[in-house]
Amino acid sequence: MPAISLADWLRSLPDDALAALLRTRRDLATPPPSDSTVLATRAGTPGSVARACEDLDTFTLAVLETLLVAGADTEAVPRSELAGLLGTSPGETLDLLRAKALVWGEDEALRIAPAAREVFGPYPAGLGRAVPALTPETVRAALAETGEAERALLRTLAAGPPVGRTRDAATSPAPERAETPVHRLLALGLLLRRDEQTVELPREAGIALRDGRVLPAGRLTEPDLPTRSHEQSTVDSAAAGEAMEFLRHMETLVLLWSQQPPPVLKSGGLGVRELRRLAKETEVDDAGATLLAELAVGAGLVADSQSTTPEWVPTTLADSWLASAPAQRWVPLAQAWLDLPRLPGMAGGRDAKDKPVAPLSEELRRPQAPAVRRRVLDALAELPNGTGVTAVDDLVAMLAWRAPRRGGRLRDETVHWTMAEASALGVVALGALGTAASALLDDDRAGATTAMIDALPDPVDQVLVQADLTVVAPGPLEPELATRITAVADVESSGHATVYRITETSVRRALDAGRTADELHELFRVHSATAVPQSLTYLIDDVARRHGRLRGGVAGSFLRCDDDVLIAEVLGTPAAADLDLRRIAPTVLVSPLPLAEVLDGLRSAGFAPAAEGPDGRVIDLRPAGRRVPAAPRRARTAVPAPTVNADQLAMIVRHVRAGDRAAGTRRGATVGAHRGGGTDTSATLALLAEATRERREVWIGFVDSHGTASQRVVTPVRVGGGMLEGSGNERFPLHRITSAALVED
Repeated sequence: MPAISLADWLRSLPDDALAALLRTRRDLATPPPSDSTVLATRAGTPGSVARACEDLDTFTLAVLETLLVAGADTEAVPRSELAGLLGTSPGETLDLLRAKALVWGEDEALRIAPAAREVFGPYPAGLGRAVPALTPETVRAALAETGEAERALLRTLAAGPPVGRTRDAATSPAPERAETPVHRLLALGLLLRRDEQTVELPREAGIALRDGRVLPAGRLTEPDLPTRSHEQSTVDSAAAGEAMEFLRHMETLVLLWSQQPPPVLKSGGLGVRELRRLAKETEVDDAGATLLAELAVGAGLVADSQSTTPEWVPTTLADSWLASAPAQRWVPLAQAWLDLPRLPGMAGGRDAKDKPVAPLSEELRRPQAPAVRRRVLDALAELPNGTGVTAVDDLVAMLAWRAPRRGGRLRDETVHWTMAEASALGVVALGALGTAASALLDDDRAGATTAMIDALPDPVDQVLVQADLTVVAPGPLEPELATRITAVADVESSGHATVYRITETSVRRALDAGRTADELHELFRVHSATAVPQSLTYLIDDVARRHGRLRGGVAGSFLRCDDDVLIAEVLGTPAAADLDLRRIAPTVLVSPLPLAEVLDGLRSAGFAPAAEGPDGRVIDLRPAGRRVPAAPRRARTAVPAPTVNADQLAMIVRHVRAGDRAAGTRRGATVGAHRGGGTDTSATLALLAEATRERREVWIGFVDSHGTASQRVVTPVRVGGGMLEGSGNERFPLHRITSAALVED
């Protein structure tokens, strides 16, 4: 069966098949091709072929490479030859490739675009150049004469690439004088000498060494993905535990950067020292700290202050986030991670100039990152509920087989980064996708919130106070209780159960914030499931007895005390001189320094002063933390992939068919309409007017709004107002018509 060109094959397609091609390969539809010849030319360019191959799996690409090895880019190849070289039937893969116009023709005359050779490189399937003189019989005979050393070298080159560098290529001794494996293989014709340092394995020898196949059989099947099954409730519970831990770390970041915002590097991003400090405070590694910082900014909780000395400062949105329940905290962070157009995993690496890549820097921006994450999570979503992968490397191999040409040089690393980040965030647990994460993938934020609420343990309002002054929260505390406990105790360890420690400093902190000893006693009496140990009662009373005996106000600042002996004791310390304290009454001292600085100096000297307001009540002078305005957040809507709708496709197909009809139409003498008017323009208008009167078809050439020249066959119904109107409601601006001719009968 004779081979046909791609343009002829496209003309033979039904309209729905042509529309499906334009939908699948969107680059072919913009701008609309004028006819099938233009469409075929566009479909056969290297860039378009490469884009069409990005979504193909390894087997489908193997079919294309095998056709290329068989020479289908220059002459027709029958399906039987393809199956023989492939080692198996291509099955429905040929129909898929035909639907993408990467392969065309009937089974007995398959063709591919010549640009495929540029796309797949000089060694398709890892095979070298063809040597027609090497028949299968010749290769078998030559292989029979090789020794073990020669076979080992051949096996290495047969695995690809088929070229190797060796100093033995510089000489070509006679066969009887060949001593090295390279010389013997050159003499047998199983190697080709390319230059003085390079040899190449001929294609025919490579195929013979692969048992007559272009590709090893193992590469043609998708690798297995080992999994293990869990109850979905177990996965959700584990994911909720990780989510709670991540939320605690994020809260630490917000509070830390509220008090001490880190500077923005001159080149943008977060410095190494500040990253290490964040990692230390949150007790995570550098990768975990980077993820926290990236999501804090990505979720709008932190922003660049944009000041003369810019800093990373929490926004006003952070306050509402801190006041929210755990599930309501988690959903915006998880959503921000899914949509984050950045790759936090790249931080710490080196850029193109061999400089370190900083977190929050512009070098981490990758617009395709959200698509990469969803591809990984979609693969997990294909598994039954509660089923997780046993090893990330197996998932990497499966995804690489499904789309080996997608992802670039970071293809495999992004899978590892995605799984690590998803596990830290509580999106994935035990290698499986959580229910809340599945809802987020379906853009169901309400469902994700509900699922996370169900997965999280119920908040508790009871703690266990122990004799060693530790407080154990057996689960997440009620928000109000958590705030009150945090005010009087420090977190010592966290997890499903959080351990707090009460110290003299933490009690004094609570008293500084305006709590009274009675309120602290009441807190533990009401909310402790165990008896309150005497050691805690004594600690609170002892600190409270000493707390506030010295009271300061703004004068610059003043200190007052009913006990003039204590006043004298203060004046007798070195701190009195440092703080410039002086007595203005037996029980009153003043200082020109701010009150906060005076109180800190006295506490360093061993005293326990308290600040008081104008009404004599204890006040908290600790800074509340800086805030910058949060950027306006748009309502999130799912952004669909750009597509061409059915009406647009139908219009483009009609456009192509009209161009094909015009190209195949016999026409009389052509009249050109040149710019600037003149006799040619007048003649064109006269011809169009004549065709309008006689209702005759006319062939026109014109340039569309994209600057693309094309041709049409039109039956004019009106010429005027600078427009040619056809019987099919077509309208052509006269100034865009370049030529016209009557269609011959």
